[in-house]
Amino acid sequence: MKSFRVGRLFGIPIELDLTFLLVLPLFAYVIGVQVGRWTEILNELLGANIAASALTGTPVLAFGMGTLAAVGLFVGVVLHELGHSLVARRYGIEIESIRLWLFGGVAQLSAMPEDWKQELYVALAGPAVSVLLGVGAWVGFQFLPPDGATAVAAVKFLVGYLALMNVALAGFNLLPGFPMDGGRVLRALLARTRPYAQATQTAARVGQVFAILLGLFGLFGGGGLFLVAIAFFIYIGASSEAQQTTMRAALDGVVVGELMTPAEQVSSVTPETSVADLVERMFRERHTGYPVLENGRVVGLVTLEDAQSVPQVERDAYRVDDVMSTDLVTVTPSTGAMEAIERMQTNGVGRLVVMSDPDPFRPADEATFTGLLSRTDLMTALDIIRSSGSLDRPNTGRPSGSDRDGPDPERDPDTRFGN
Repeated sequence: MKSFRVGRLFGIPIELDLTFLLVLPLFAYVIGVQVGRWTEILNELLGANIAASALTGTPVLAFGMGTLAAVGLFVGVVLHELGHSLVARRYGIEIESIRLWLFGGVAQLSAMPEDWKQELYVALAGPAVSVLLGVGAWVGFQFLPPDGATAVAAVKFLVGYLALMNVALAGFNLLPGFPMDGGRVLRALLARTRPYAQATQTAARVGQVFAILLGLFGLFGGGGLFLVAIAFFIYIGASSEAQQTTMRAALDGVVVGELMTPAEQVSSVTPETSVADLVERMFRERHTGYPVLENGRVVGLVTLEDAQSVPQVERDAYRVDDVMSTDLVTVTPSTGAMEAIERMQTNGVGRLVVMSDPDPFRPADEATFTGLLSRTDLMTALDIIRSSGSLDRPNTGRPSGSDRDGPDPERDPDTRFGN
């Protein structure tokens, strides 16, 4: 989803997602419609003594209050994410951006802390900031006049509303569901006494149960469709978190050289091969991709999708070098298996060309073709490691993560802190 950079805080880019530009007016409208109801809540909980008629006299005033309250709420979300970011940066983790989107804010971390205590502190930092904002707003509220003109009533409404909502934001985020802060707190505490992958799986199951209950409340308890959407997001986030962490734990210490198909066992084609012959060979050998070799050097990669781009009646007239990709995504035998997966995801490819490791006595462009690594190779290795029970090894820290983030809803959820 497209996002726009609007500034920086402490050197961290602040971005607005297109979905945020849709949800901000919606929040402003909903708050504006409910100004009278919120006034009653503030009067009851904080003793605000605000005359509702002073704020609901005209639609312009009510929706103006809604807009200011919505903007203040999202400023609090940014500061919440900034809390995560600054604590993470203290542990040497690079922060790529803080992004506002449909469901609040996301701090994009280039990696996750390698120690459970660090993850705990990073996870708690956001809610701590929200609580401080709420308490600060409440203290400011105490110094406002007990009653007064419309301007005073408007200020009391805004300050009181932000006091309540920031504390509510902290409380909601501490509920045990990935990718919310409470899920990460639970995982960090579980990781004190058990392997990290096992702690993640347990925390993810708790998060999924919480998401189901939240969704049911949204459907049948009057919470509304927005709660159902949040529940769906939490459920997917919990599932993705467990999957990613299990993969990282399983493939920790495994390198490409252990999983690849060596060059001498790789089927290849030449640039002069016709597309018709290529398709026939793919059918015969049950392969969907081949490296293209010329004089022993890799000059491209051709896949079934490339071949299918040529109409069937013209395939005899086209050669492999007409359709192959020359923009190769490569790794070396010493590249980590998890990094290889991330490169596949980032580039949208199903196989990587493996070139020899750098040789200080040879130019970089003289690297030789060493093998081919496919997604099938990686998934097969993962299944074998899982079935062998290797995930239960002790874990004093945690597998380090690297950015690939999306997520963002489209980025790796293991490197996100979000509301």
